[in-house]
Amino acid sequence: MNVIRILVVDDQAITRSGLRNLLEKFEDIQIVDEAINGEEAIVLSESLQPDLILMDLHMSEVNGIDATRQIHRTSPHIRILVLTIFDDDTSVFPAIRAGAHGYLLKDTKEDDLIRAIQTVASGGAVFSPGIAAKVLGYLSTLPSNIPHEAFDKLTQRETQIMELMAEGKTNSEIALTLSLSPKTVSNYISNVLLKVHAADRAKLMLMAIEAGMGKKST
Repeated sequence: MNVIRILVVDDQAITRSGLRNLLEKFEDIQIVDEAINGEEAIVLSESLQPDLILMDLHMSEVNGIDATRQIHRTSPHIRILVLTIFDDDTSVFPAIRAGAHGYLLKDTKEDDLIRAIQTVASGGAVFSPGIAAKVLGYLSTLPSNIPHEAFDKLTQRETQIMELMAEGKTNSEIALTLSLSPKTVSNYISNVLLKVHAADRAKLMLMAIEAGMGKKST
């Protein structure tokens, strides 16, 4: 019997405890350790080399998207299954872009979670029904002529901001990375919205991802 070695990453102790209590019931699953944020996840994944990581997204220090990107780059054989309460576009698409192999919401039934772990660990991909519909809907409606030409109009600073946005960073995180004020970042984004004719920030982020931005961590 092949045992799936799992690293649990979540900033809530009650969630980590609940997952441990559930998963330890199964002989083919072993919890190798727990991490409370993305920074710990990066360190532990390097030293423990788990088969699969259950990854929360919104955490202090290093968030789950940045941790996923780093782990996927350094240890691409480690499977990453996102488990979060967030189903918004600014969480889903950057996580997938960063290298997540599955995306589940925390209201997923226990049996479905176990099947998802087994599927992702064996090389498959799993998404909660609403997430799968969101991804397919986005891909089916996205204009085919998006936006290389549109993004060519951007200044160097605007391009930097779009790269970071495509990585899933918030305005505050972008401001910190580029040593700008959040208000200045917001003004830049407003200018880009006008230049590329995007309806809102979420649509702009998806356009940036489709244009190939956000592939490298800054």
